[in-house]
This record gives sequence, structure tokens and C-alpha cells, in this order.
Amino acid sequence: MEAVSVIIPAHDAARTIVRTLASLVSEREAIGEVLLVDDSSSDATAAVATEAALRLALPLRVIKSSCRDAGGSRNRALEEARFPWIYLIDADDIHLEGGLRALLAKAEADPGADMVVGAYCRQVDGEERSTKLPGGYTASAPANACAYLEGRIRSIAVGSALVSRRLVGDTRFPTGLGYDEDTLFWARLMAKASLAVLTRPIFIYFVSAERSDDRFTVRPAARFLEWRLALRRLRSSGIAEQSLKTREGLVALKIARVHYARGDFETAARFLGVAEAAPRAGADAWRCMRYRLKIALRRRFSAPAVQLQRA
Repeated sequence: MEAVSVIIPAHDAARTIVRTLASLVSEREAIGEVLLVDDSSSDATAAVATEAALRLALPLRVIKSSCRDAGGSRNRALEEARFPWIYLIDADDIHLEGGLRALLAKAEADPGADMVVGAYCRQVDGEERSTKLPGGYTASAPANACAYLEGRIRSIAVGSALVSRRLVGDTRFPTGLGYDEDTLFWARLMAKASLAVLTRPIFIYFVSAERSDDRFTVRPAARFLEWRLALRRLRSSGIAEQSLKTREGLVALKIARVHYARGDFETAARFLGVAEAAPRAGADAWRCMRYRLKIALRRRFSAPAVQLQRA
């Protein structure tokens, strides 16, 4: 069985890193190295991880970083990874026993595959959600990348996929973005990958809904423009313009929904306009219409209250 470089970006992860490392113990025979990128931590992340790795007999190597960016931290580790396969997981998630070996076995059973996508379990604010199963993949790499960006392919996350170092090559995560950098990285890989699919859950992905939504409320217009510029660079991977525009609309709709939920109807309306201008599936067109109506109603019924306050 070929060995794997496990990459874990970490910022102030002393509270969770031991649990994440412990979840990898069952995979020791497949792990050639664990690259922990300690990115500007103000706590004892590196020391806690080093002590835990010694106790768990994991081949940990700590890489110091000051980029304050998960994508940048992963890029540092990708530069130093030495083994044929790459597995990425975050410092607060849990790997499921046997998942890594199952990914490797699938790759070995399909010698042409240089990327294996597995299922994963998702917990939102401590509540278990349904397992995300992979589906919709085809033998065409460009078609997979386009379908993924358009939301027609689901179930890939950092922690659910195994990729060959050969496939990764010089592909890197975009840096300095507020969100969606993982999507852009996976899309670049998918555009040239020979894919295999595994329906077995590989890890548990822990999500904080509030923290996830907060990303869309900081400098929303500037961040969106930065992200859109990075998205458009995917043209160099042969990804269709239609798919890039569809992705713009999906992200804009998500931002509009977050701002609507937090009562910022002006920002919600602006991003809804971007979503409405993009190519959309029927369900997304209906969502746009529904939010446009909601915003109009909230503006209409909140106006008298605002006038009374001013009076």
C-alpha cells in the first residue's frame, strides 16, 4: 500500500488537534507523514500536537507559517509533501476509521485513477445531518469540473478526497479569499483528473452555521470581487464560461440569503441582482423570485416603523 502525506492547516487549534490526530491512528500503516502547518497560532497548537503525535506514534512534522490563511497553509505543506498521495483534513474534523485505507484501496483497484472522492458526514452546530454521498461524476474531467461548479455534483470536501501528488503538480489553493477557495482548488484538479468514487463516509465535517455565514458579511462587495477574479482564472483550466457565471450566481444568492436573514435588505437586494443575471436552474430561479418578494415585503412593512422612529 502506497504511503500518504496528510496535510492539516491549524490556527489556534490546541483544543481540537488531539482529537483530529487521534482519529488518524488507525491509518498509521498508510501514513508516511503528517504535515501540520501551524499558522500564526497564539496558543500551544504545535506543542500539543507534537506531544500527541509522539504518544500516538504518528510521523508528525510541524511547519511554521504566518500567512493567516488556510489555503496558504495548505500550499506550504503541498510544497513539502514527499509521498505519492495527498490527504487533506482540517484541525477540528474527525477522520473515520479505515477511511484512508478504503480510499487507497479504491485507487489501487483502479490504476488509472489519480483522485478518489468519498462520502462524508456533516454536523452543523452539533446536529447530525444526512451523509453526503458522491454522485453525478462521469468519465469526462472537464464535464465533472463544470458540473461541480454549477452545483450538479455534490459531496467533496477537504477530508473526503484522496489525490495523487502527480495530479496536484503545481496546482495550489487561491489565497486571500474570504470563502470558496476549496471549491476553486477542487475544480482545477477535477478538470484534469481521472476520478474514482467511494460511497463510504471518510470523515466527519463539523460546521458552525454562524461562523460560516459571517464570512459573507465582512466587506461583502470587495470580497466578492476578489473571489470572482479568482473564479475567472479557472478559464485557463478549460472550464466553460457558462459554468463560471453559474457559480457566480450561486455564491451571490448565498450571500443575499445571509444578508436577508440578518436584516440588511439593501445588500441582499444588490447580490440578488447578481444572482438573477446569472444562468440558473429552475429551482434557483424560484429562490431568486421568492427572495425578491420577501425583500419587497420586508421593505414595505418596515418603512412605517422607520418613519415613526424618525418622527
